[in-house]
Parts: sequence; C-alpha cells; structure tokens
Amino acid sequence: MDLGWERSFRLEIEQREVFGLDIGSSSVAAVQLQKKGGGWKVTAAGRVKISPSEGVKNLHEINTVRAINECLELTGIRTRMAVCGISGPEVAVRDFKFPSLSADEIESAVLLEAAQVCPFNADDATIDYQLLSNSRDTVSGILVAATNKLISSKVELTKQVDLDCVLMDVDGLALLNCLSGCKRGDTEQTTAILNIGNSHTTLAIMRHGHGARVLPFIRDVAFAGNDIAEAVAAENDMSPEIVKEIVLGDSTTNQPELDNSLEKACEGLIVDVTETLRYYAAQPESSFVENIFVCGGFAAVKGFVELLDKRLPAKVVLWNPFETIGCAAGQSYENMLQEDGPSMTVAAGLAMRSI
Repeated sequence: MDLGWERSFRLEIEQREVFGLDIGSSSVAAVQLQKKGGGWKVTAAGRVKISPSEGVKNLHEINTVRAINECLELTGIRTRMAVCGISGPEVAVRDFKFPSLSADEIESAVLLEAAQVCPFNADDATIDYQLLSNSRDTVSGILVAATNKLISSKVELTKQVDLDCVLMDVDGLALLNCLSGCKRGDTEQTTAILNIGNSHTTLAIMRHGHGARVLPFIRDVAFAGNDIAEAVAAENDMSPEIVKEIVLGDSTTNQPELDNSLEKACEGLIVDVTETLRYYAAQPESSFVENIFVCGGFAAVKGFVELLDKRLPAKVVLWNPFETIGCAAGQSYENMLQEDGPSMTVAAGLAMRSI
C-alpha cells in the first residue's frame, strides 16, 4: 500500500492516465480528471448502484463486479489503471511523533506504534508511513495500516473487471486530497469532512493556517446510513429499503413524512461525531473545528444537512466538489454531477492521485 498522501498534492509529479474508483457497499463511482493549469477538469464520471444481494452468499460480490462493469461502460473510461480506496474498521490512520531517529530506527518505531494503536492484528496488515517533519529533535508523520484481507478483496474486484489497481489509498486521505485540490475552505480555519456512506461514516479533519505542515486526523465511525434507515424503519413499521427510497427521493408513491423519525435515528451519529470533534480539539496543537463539509450517499437526504447544522458544534454545509471542478471541453456531465456530486467525492479525491 502506497500512502503517498503528502506527495499526491504537494509535489509536482508527472501524472499518468489513471482514474479514481470508489467501490462502496451500495454503489460504485468512477471519476477521471485532467489537470488544467492550477485546477482540475472532469473527463469522465459516473455512479452505479449495487443491486441488493438479499442475503445470498457471494451474490454481493457478483453484483459489485456487475456494477463496476456498468460504471466503466457508462463513463467510457478506457485506461485500465485504477486508484482505489479503503476505509472502515479494518483501516487505521494515526499520526506519530518520535525523538530524532535514524532511517532504520524510524521504520521499526512505526511498526511498533502500529502494533499498539491498530484495532486489529498488525501482523496480518500492510503498514505504510510518511514523514512530515524530521528535525534534529523530533521526527513526526502519519502511518496507515489496513488488513491484508481488506486490501486483497478490493484488488480482486478490480482484477475481475480486467483493471490494474495501481495505488491503494485511504478514503479519508482521498477526501482531504479532494478538499485541497478544490481549494475549498478558509485557509485560516480548521475544516472537517463528513462522508456518510451506507456502512460507515468517515470524518477527516485538516487544520489550516500560517503555511504550517500539519497532520491530518482520520476516523471511521461505525454509525452510518444503514443504521439510520433501520432505526427509521423500526419506528414506522417499514422496511429499510423503502425508507431509503423515501428519504433519498427515489420513491414514486405517496409516503408518510419521516422528519421526526429521521432526527431520532440520527442521534447516534450526532453523538459519535460530536465526541470525536471534542477529542480532536483536546489534542496538542489542535483546535476547534469551525466548518464541516458533508458528502457521501446519505448527504442527499432531505433535511439531513440542516439537521446536522442544528445539532453539531460547527457550521455544516453540503459539499459538492464538482461545483469547483469543471468539465473538460466536449464533456457534458454538469447535470449528473450537480445532482450526484456529493456521492462521488471519494472517487474525485482518488482521481487526483499521481503515479
């Protein structure tokens, strides 16, 4: 696993033709970008939902492969080099700070640190790191660890559609890449990204200001769209699938208003995020988060962002990165990206990676 977070948007590296492929639990998104001057342009983009597996063994993998193929056909992407992302309980992103060490000692120290902070067996994981500061007194950086099983599962999916996974990133770092590439947010404020998916929620924080190089903060929260839909369904004697259709605006029949149920169902997410923000603010050299950009598939739920803005201790807005990423000449993705852009933020961040 090549971390490459700092290099990906801080250094000028010749970019080969790759695309970002975000393989989620409920949908697949693909984005291909082209660097134009100081910004980016979309050359291909698309998102396809993964058909429900109905609990049938191995059917989810089959449906995921089918969705990837449909997405590639929809977008017309021809390159076979994909940049993929991973997230969830089998991924850990942590910063570290050690006394000044030699190059050989740093690697050993990082492996020891990973063994102590990972919520899984580090012996069965791939570990990578990047130094952000190496002074006479201290060395600091960021480490990423992910289970070999999770990495292998993503690589295997790409192989089944004849793609080459040339880089494996972490969703949280891809989100921060996208934020940097879009040049969003007040450079003097601490900004968080809240990407709410189907199976888990990613919170990524970057503190800006004074040109200092700072460490990102990434946490995956277990509470996500599935949990919200199931809670609403239980209160209203409905199926979670019907609830998702209603709250995402996909239902074609008249359905009851679920605003009150939605607010109750989001309580767990609100508590988890609030506690994580407080934990972050209490860390050395950290500060209170002032802005939260919300994206992901569940961000499109009517009234959801407004609810978070009311309940979370920071200004909350819906984030569509494609409001600042235009389309290349001859491409016409504007309408699709205006509607579905928040769901494709991770894919956009992956597409900004260079090899």
